[in-house]
Amino acid sequence: MIPNADMQNLIANPWVWTIALGGLLFYPTRQLLWVMSVRRLERQLGKPASEEERGALKRRTTVTAALLCFVFSVAYVNVVMAPLFAQP
Repeated sequence: MIPNADMQNLIANPWVWTIALGGLLFYPTRQLLWVMSVRRLERQLGKPASEEERGALKRRTTVTAALLCFVFSVAYVNVVMAPLFAQP
């Protein structure tokens, strides 16, 4: 069993919230970016994208979504949630 003081320190740690928020935002963001990338490619080619092209776009959007979600979650936690972490 975790002592109460340790649990409060864990909850008050901004990095826990940063990782949690980034993780929760990652999958929908990646899917949205991937769909937009595939549609743009198909519009440019004028035909449906192949599985190889879709896989390449999926890898690219994974990196982009990870960076985007991490930066957003760090900014959000440090700006919006910072008053919650202030020690009296």
